[in-house]
Amino acid sequence: MGTPNNRPVADFLPTIAIKAKDLAAEMTGLNVQSKDLKGQNAIENEHVDNNLAVRNMLTQRGIVPENLPPAEDVKKLQRKLNTDEKNILKKTRKN
Repeated sequence: MGTPNNRPVADFLPTIAIKAKDLAAEMTGLNVQSKDLKGQNAIENEHVDNNLAVRNMLTQRGIVPENLPPAEDVKKLQRKLNTDEKNILKKTRKN
């Protein structure tokens, strides 16, 4: 994705990649309960299977996660939000 090596890739994941990972995790949680899975290996295998299933669905629809452009840096967004919040507070205090 062309992200800095010293930063987590998750800081740059596009929204669809985040949602895909979330869907796979939710599927795992549901299946662990409904299939009464026990033990680390069984749960890990379920999680891997769900991630592969979600990935297959995405690629069948023409979405290849590793080919997606990185999203805006979350740290940069946080700084912008903090600045915006400070500016709003300054404006409200003046009024």
